[in-house]
Amino acid sequence: MGLVHAKVVLKNPRITKIKPIEVIALVDSGALHLCIPEHLRIQLKLEEIDHKEVALADGTKKVVPYVGPIEIRFKGRIGFVGALVMGDEPLLGAIPMEDMDLVIIPSKRVLDVNPDSPNISCTTAK
Repeated sequence: MGLVHAKVVLKNPRITKIKPIEVIALVDSGALHLCIPEHLRIQLKLEEIDHKEVALADGTKKVVPYVGPIEIRFKGRIGFVGALVMGDEPLLGAIPMEDMDLVIIPSKRVLDVNPDSPNISCTTAK
């Protein structure tokens, strides 16, 4: 299928004086979390609230900071999540995608709102 990237807006909802930041994120439904590089954590003044051990694709494990909350916006959808601080580019995983009811359209290699619920995000709570 190839790589999928999307413009998303990240914001610190606790400090309203900090301007939101528009970033290009790698979209990966095989990853779980939102991951951000350290420079975005610093720009958004996100508080480190925990550490998590993560398993990487090569099988190694490492401990990384977990920060939040982060507000994410994409095409009128909004979500609030925590993020792992790692890597050199933002990565949007399955948890924030599910929260905002977003899907990858493989034939177009794009992220979009779920075509089954175009007007409002839909979720299951049972």
